[in-house]
Amino acid sequence: MILRPRSSGSAGVEEARSALGQRLRELRRHANLRGKELAESLSWQPSKVSKIENGKQTPTDDDIQAWTRATGTEHETAALLASLHTLEVQHAEWQRILKVGLAGHQLELSEQDAKTRLYRSFEPAVVPGLLQTAEYARALFSRAVTMHKVPNDVNEAVARRMQRQEMLYRPDKAFHFIITEGTLRNRVCSVDVLLGQLDRLVSLTSLRNVRLGVIAYETEFLADPRHSFMLYNSDLVRVETYSAELNLRQPHEIEFYGGIFERHAAVASYGASARGIINRAIRDLTPADPGAH
Repeated sequence: MILRPRSSGSAGVEEARSALGQRLRELRRHANLRGKELAESLSWQPSKVSKIENGKQTPTDDDIQAWTRATGTEHETAALLASLHTLEVQHAEWQRILKVGLAGHQLELSEQDAKTRLYRSFEPAVVPGLLQTAEYARALFSRAVTMHKVPNDVNEAVARRMQRQEMLYRPDKAFHFIITEGTLRNRVCSVDVLLGQLDRLVSLTSLRNVRLGVIAYETEFLADPRHSFMLYNSDLVRVETYSAELNLRQPHEIEFYGGIFERHAAVASYGASARGIINRAIRDLTPADPGAH
């Protein structure tokens, strides 16, 4: 049985928002104000106070500053704003992240890369970015432009992702990637591009500082492969959803995801066995020769 942490993924964001709301409720009550009275003093709808206090709405900086003025607790403003900004960093919506463009986001990732000595990644759906060919990356970036309606700087984003991959050859860094056999076969691009990507994975298994594990279809998981995640040293867990990027920094969350990663690693195949699974996918995806009998 796997014990769940007190907060994980989006649940951690909800807990943080709820905790902020509870603290604001305490300040209102200590000021002997009812919710309706606070709302009237700020020219808000009463429902706004209720939503903020119950964690249903995230307050803005202005909301918190107005709240502390109205409750006579300006000395609490800085701490409350810090809590709010931590929440915003933890749950970063793609629309906001990608305002700087896909290439700009790759540049931000490079800054995290520079600080990372041990990089661990579990990916059950698509090939991890640091292992992608240019053509595979281009297919995914092009889809992201359409999905999120962001500026089309795909060419620059691909170039920056390829530059980031240079760190795979640095002896002072270690990488441990785990993917599933489904990752090898998912048609997120054309078959030709996918075959080129699989060939690239075979070659990467020979890098000295890169461990590439593959979990075959017939393997029984020790933990649910419900979503991808990346561990940066022992400082950060990054989870990507369709709508947002979650950045988890609580020690208990990092420890929990580290345990999940080890469970996946325990059943993954490496070396020649991993290459065998990849080559099996290559054979299945390779078009039949019409001239063969």
